[in-house]
Amino acid sequence: QVQLVESGGGLVKAGGSLRLSCAASGCTFSSYVMGWFRQAPGKEREFVSALVLTAGSTYYADSVRGRFTISRDNAKNTVYLQMISLQPEDTAVYYCAAAVPPVSPSGKSDYHYWGQGTQVTVSS
Repeated sequence: QVQLVESGGGLVKAGGSLRLSCAASGCTFSSYVMGWFRQAPGKEREFVSALVLTAGSTYYADSVRGRFTISRDNAKNTVYLQMISLQPEDTAVYYCAAAVPPVSPSGKSDYHYWGQGTQVTVSS
């Protein structure tokens, strides 16, 4: 059973930074596509970033490119999302997800496993 546990969310002022972590268990971590999605109140869950672990390829939504960085630590079975220059519009619950390739990295319906989410709140 694949389990994903996010951590690192919190309250930060505009312009601040946070690093989210997603610890995976119960899977061959290096074989998966790992993604981050977010959902703001009253909005659809949207793609933020993804990492194809076998190829090291990264993908970003236009809204976060240049501010967010996805990375991994294979030894810890953990994926990170480093977020800088946070803005109030980044406020959302952030979800980690895992998928068995081949998938569309930005396609939320392609992901098989989801974490419980971690709240990120950016104040102005």
